Amino acid sequence: MRVMVMVKASPQSEAGEMPSTALIEAMGKYNEELVKAGIMQGGDGLHPSSKGKRVLFSGTSRTVIDGPFTETKELVAGYWLWTVKSMDEALEWVKRCPNPMPSDSEIEIRPLFEAEDFGAEFTPELREQEERLRAEIEARNAS
Repeated sequence: MRVMVMVKASPQSEAGEMPSTALIEAMGKYNEELVKAGIMQGGDGLHPSSKGKRVLFSGTSRTVIDGPFTETKELVAGYWLWTVKSMDEALEWVKRCPNPMPSDSEIEIRPLFEAEDFGAEFTPELREQEERLRAEIEARNAS
């Protein structure tokens, strides 16, 4: 099972405050454990929403909205992509995570869709295209 683990933004992360050396070291150790366990597939921290943009879609119209975005609790400050056996395993790993913020924080775990989740609408041709694109991405990342 693949999951996205999202570190929710805080007022400090939205203000662009960088983590302490101690927190960077603790997170580095934690990430090393995830990699050695074969769990972590990727992950990164994100700049504050003030450096981001959103695109609002309405029919054929596209409207660009510049950050910052107001609801801090709804923003993501960082993420991991993990492969785990179950949601329970993901929860156990998250519980071991150092607090990613200098204040209270929240981490959300959400399963990624797999091909079988889409049913008959995901035709054999579309599955083949998806597999080809994934293989191409892996090949590019390997070089």
